[in-house]
Amino acid sequence: MVVKTTRTGLGSKAGHDLTIEVTRWHGEATVDLADPAGSSVTVEADAGSLEVREGTGGVKPLTGSDRDQIKKIIREKVLHTDRHPSIGFRSTRVEGTAESFHIEGDLTIAGTTRPLVVQGYVAEGRVHGSATVVQSRWGIRPYSALLGALKLNDEVEVRFEVALEPEQ
Repeated sequence: MVVKTTRTGLGSKAGHDLTIEVTRWHGEATVDLADPAGSSVTVEADAGSLEVREGTGGVKPLTGSDRDQIKKIIREKVLHTDRHPSIGFRSTRVEGTAESFHIEGDLTIAGTTRPLVVQGYVAEGRVHGSATVVQSRWGIRPYSALLGALKLNDEVEVRFEVALEPEQ
């Protein structure tokens, strides 16, 4: 599972578009191919497990020190992981087919729960999906620096790819 951020503002050339991996998470899906409405999904992620994997753009390459600083900012100023150690999603409705489905559900980030729609498809035994999270809807102020000249866009994209495993 990865989170993709993009930058904006007059100073955006100084920053990086980030790919952040959620390294510790688990989920469970009950899939009813005959009746997709009978399907359900729950996911829980460790909010402190986000690791910066890539930074593109910017005036200079992203350094290890930059990655550590970004991780600290995410934990302490964005997600407040000391008070909110997990991020959760629970489906409320599933519609579509394996080739194209959407899941409506409730996403909880930093103690705030709001509805979210996940789009996805199944191919070659893997489930692929994505959702756009507008940070401000969850009470998160997008990160900014250089007196606001460099900001992250309010919208971040969450993508996932998981292997299907039959129930044991």
